Amino acid sequence: MTITLPHDHGQTLEHELSHMPSADNFTTVADIFKLMGDGSRIRIFWLLCHCEECVINISAMVGMSSPAVSHHLRQLRGAGLVVSRREGKEVYYKASEGDKAQALHRAVERLMDIACPDFAAHGEDTP
Repeated sequence: MTITLPHDHGQTLEHELSHMPSADNFTTVADIFKLMGDGSRIRIFWLLCHCEECVINISAMVGMSSPAVSHHLRQLRGAGLVVSRREGKEVYYKASEGDKAQALHRAVERLMDIACPDFAAHGEDTP
């Protein structure tokens, strides 16, 4: 693909432009970022990357009501970031083992290292 740019700054970008993902791909990534634009949702996701739990226990761990946690879990599950399983009357949630969830988990932990120095100082494991 050859694109003639209005200004010539002496760069050749043909290779980059020929490998640029579609606009739909960027929209998908933006949707994930929008979903993760809520601190409570990120906390729940991070927690579920490290354990499998029921709504009642997640609620207690993050100090939120069960309906609020359920709302966040529905959104995370809808995006494929969280999976659930039923055992009797109880439903357990954990982070998906898919590439998208695992990459997001690594990104969250890496950003914690950068933005929250006390996270790394307390010996938290980062991938």
